[in-house]
Amino acid sequence: MWKSFYFTCGKVIGDMMRKYAKKRLAVSTTVATVGIIVALIIGLVGGYFAGSMAAAPATATVTVTQTVGAKTVTSTVEKTVTSTVPGGPAVSRIVIGVTDKVSDIDPANAYDFYTWEVLTNIMGGLMRYAPGTTELEPGLAIGYTVSPDGTEYTFRLRPNLYFADGTPMTAQDVVRSIKRVMEINGDPAWLVTDFVKDVVAVDDHTVKFILKKPVAFFPALVATPPYFPVHPAYKPKEIDSDQTAGGVGPYRIVKWVRDVELVLEANPYWWQGAPKIKQIVIKFFKDATALRMALEAGEIDIAWRTLRPTDINDLKGKSGIKVIEVPGAYIRYIIFNTKIPPFDNPLVRKALAAAVDRKALCERVFLGTTTPLYSMIPIGMWSHKDSFLEKYGEHNLELAKKLLKEAGYSETNKLKIELWYTPTHYGDTEVDVATLIKEAWEETGMVEVTLKSAEWTTYLEYTRKGMLGATLYGWYPDYVDPDDYTSPWVNTSWTGYAYSNPELKKLLDEASVKPILEERAKLYERAQDIWADDAAVVPLFQGKLAVAVREGVEGVILDPTMLFRYWLLYKVS
Repeated sequence: MWKSFYFTCGKVIGDMMRKYAKKRLAVSTTVATVGIIVALIIGLVGGYFAGSMAAAPATATVTVTQTVGAKTVTSTVEKTVTSTVPGGPAVSRIVIGVTDKVSDIDPANAYDFYTWEVLTNIMGGLMRYAPGTTELEPGLAIGYTVSPDGTEYTFRLRPNLYFADGTPMTAQDVVRSIKRVMEINGDPAWLVTDFVKDVVAVDDHTVKFILKKPVAFFPALVATPPYFPVHPAYKPKEIDSDQTAGGVGPYRIVKWVRDVELVLEANPYWWQGAPKIKQIVIKFFKDATALRMALEAGEIDIAWRTLRPTDINDLKGKSGIKVIEVPGAYIRYIIFNTKIPPFDNPLVRKALAAAVDRKALCERVFLGTTTPLYSMIPIGMWSHKDSFLEKYGEHNLELAKKLLKEAGYSETNKLKIELWYTPTHYGDTEVDVATLIKEAWEETGMVEVTLKSAEWTTYLEYTRKGMLGATLYGWYPDYVDPDDYTSPWVNTSWTGYAYSNPELKKLLDEASVKPILEERAKLYERAQDIWADDAAVVPLFQGKLAVAVREGVEGVILDPTMLFRYWLLYKVS
């Protein structure tokens, strides 16, 4: 997730990513096509920015103090942030179709990619990623200062911030919301509780975070939903899954019918001014076929997550439709719950890891739009290492058979297991992914697999309760750093505590506070080797996302954060 130095605003991630980009030059051109550094900026941005601005430019002055060894360096940076929302009345509407589901409209418990996307459009954080980049910029805050020891971050809020109903928002609301996340302790709470000791309101416009230890990437953490201030209407001590009061964002919810329709209207109180599109309608479809048909029929303007690879290829040739493919930071993997037999046996996990046929998944299911992945840290990210390939090879049936025999299984005494998947959250291809994994494992002649499925909300619930032995999951970045592709699986509640390794946890904790990127990289390389040896969470492939839009829809700007910012959309005749 995160960076190695205490920087300000746009530089928090930027310098790291420039180093990251240099390292990426050594990657082959084939791999580079799915590298996660290149941000895809699409649309007639010039047309979008035309016209007067709704808000005056703001200058954020940030003092950052960094201590490395005995040396202390203090720097002050001024950054001018100009509103990117055109002035004048908001017009028209855009309809977006998805096959995904919203879990909880509550940052205290939402921890899936699509729900975070919705939250990002109805709320906001103290910091945010500048669209089309991996650089941070001021959000609800105009700047921050860091104490010499790196354990205190003090943020200064913008003046005149309001919730979507006109209620003023102050530093006390930020504190209330973050302490609420800590008390409820839902799935994403670790993004706060692992790092924050306390948070206090110095005055109405100043928030101070007191950290448990120095965290090199803390400014990026406050750009994630668990740090978003929520309206006082949210229940103070329990998850409020269908609460529509929102936060301080570009849109507000005016209609919500779960799994059917979500209607957003431009927030007239947003600090950047009302977005150009007055109304965003999100329609939820049963499958990719229905989603594609709705786009072709003109019922929706945008077909977003998730179309099938065959649909994407077909739509590329359709008149009046544009397909935008996004170099992705998303990965897919299998979780084995090490507390549930037979997955408590390392030999079983290693055998199944060795038998997986990643190339078949990429070529037969995704038609070459994904790449085999042999580490949880994505290809192209600094410290990436193909540890699973080095240890197990690719579709290594001989090694799998050897390990299964050592575990006491044979062709007459087969390993019998269940593999769980969720049928729509990751697109219609999920049953195909599960089927090919089943085939690869059964190709050993010593494994018998039963496929089971559950819809997303139930699937998450079963996983959290530690009820499922083997599950298919995907990951989209919370923040762009190896920490975000490792720490969330080690002794965490959302997986049902499926994987625990004290040595690995200690290594990851050390990597998160090291001030030098090269030192962090060495620790993550060691961590990947331990990860492969445990084989509790097994990487499968890395891919990219695709969005199809009807002619006239512009302002689609996507980047490695993978968040779709609805407030940038507009229509041209």
